Amino acid sequence: MTYIPSSQVVFDLFKQLNNTPRPSHHEQRAADFLCNFARQHGLDYSRDDHNCVVIRKAATPGHEAATPVVILNHMDMVCVAEAGKQYDPLNDPIEAYSEDGWMHARGTSLGADNGIGLSMALAILADDKIVHGPLEVITTTNEEDGMTGASNLSADFIRGRKVINLDSEDYDTITTGAAGAYLQKHNLPITWTTAPRGHRWYRITITGGRGGHSGVDINKGRASATVLLWALLNAIAQETIVNVSAIEVGNASASIAGTGSAIICVPPDDAVEQVEERQAHFNEWLADEYGDTDPDVRCTIEPFTPCPKVINPNQVAALMEALEQTPQGVIAMSESMPGTVHTSNNVGMIRTEDDKIWVSTHTRSFDVDEMERTGLQIKQAFAEAGATTELVMSAPAWQENPDSDFLNLTSDTFQDVLGWRPRKVAMHFVLEAGFFVQKYPGIEMASIGPRIVEPHSTRERVELHTIDDIWRVTIELLSRLA
Repeated sequence: MTYIPSSQVVFDLFKQLNNTPRPSHHEQRAADFLCNFARQHGLDYSRDDHNCVVIRKAATPGHEAATPVVILNHMDMVCVAEAGKQYDPLNDPIEAYSEDGWMHARGTSLGADNGIGLSMALAILADDKIVHGPLEVITTTNEEDGMTGASNLSADFIRGRKVINLDSEDYDTITTGAAGAYLQKHNLPITWTTAPRGHRWYRITITGGRGGHSGVDINKGRASATVLLWALLNAIAQETIVNVSAIEVGNASASIAGTGSAIICVPPDDAVEQVEERQAHFNEWLADEYGDTDPDVRCTIEPFTPCPKVINPNQVAALMEALEQTPQGVIAMSESMPGTVHTSNNVGMIRTEDDKIWVSTHTRSFDVDEMERTGLQIKQAFAEAGATTELVMSAPAWQENPDSDFLNLTSDTFQDVLGWRPRKVAMHFVLEAGFFVQKYPGIEMASIGPRIVEPHSTRERVELHTIDDIWRVTIELLSRLA
């Protein structure tokens, strides 16, 4: 009978991991944590220039001839916080708690994506009683905002060609394919002018949006703060002169923006009628439009301290025009996979800086040509506004053979351990699998994971019993592969 230890060790390691800040682009300390873990357990490891880490463990005695297996996770997380939450993602830990069968975080994203999978992999490395063949645990960096870790891996970083990816969020599925991703950052140069005198100043704030993952949640009718701010500013601008001093929307490129704000001023005679009275009307519209899908989203318009300067109005108008030309949400549904989004785009972030406004757009599709074509159309819209565009990531789509022996073995393991057989589905999120298929010929991948709901948002949570279930499936699968 297969030895399966308690999953409590997974929760203990996840707590340690959440004491290690690890936002995308800042994984140095997380990589240190992994390397220290390897040294503490006497395991061989390598670390590359992008802070990706692979930890190697010899096969359980008697299983040295088994096919090598790779367990894949990423160490970074999307860090978002509730409005008003004092949270520094570069230094503050994640405060997790459990309630009614779920694990949550206090006021921030949880990091279960992909911290739970990584904690499982480390727990396997730490237990010498678990049966497995030659094992490599690889943990990549910047998966959430560019996949630069996976895209820059060397061809000899791993030896194994059978990969268990623990970065899925649909507990009852084996993910057999994932969309490609085209992440761009558009930089619009701005000039400042002296703020007009005598105008009334306001801060417009969008709060309460559910946000969510810009792949798996993109078809759920969530309000995008990007769209809402654009619509409100555009409506006010139809009636009066609007000067803008700052715009700040969203917390992550891979998230639907649930919050946003803009600081504006308008002529005093128009202030009450064109700005202050719009709050009630706009909130009525929000309740009608999003009452079922995003019921807590609200708009607040409140007086604000005058600012010394405003952005050139022509440049604000150009930005509004570019945003109008940029799709937000589902572009096309799949014809071959009913209910699955085929192509989408998300405007994740807008930020005002000293000399520019920058906007991130995240396009996803199962068709690489369509993905790139949509991305280039968005780039052209911003170019017409005077912006330059940086291509942050172009990740390939991935599709596994759903009837492969490896995936069938994984499915059989679910059946034997849990008593039910998972679905095999392609998902409209992006996985690193496409890069691995390109770099490591002959690789096969089964992507599984616990039930994680609303990742990339402050409502992120993971169902506790599904962690234990996936833990047991993974241990049994390693034993069978050995």
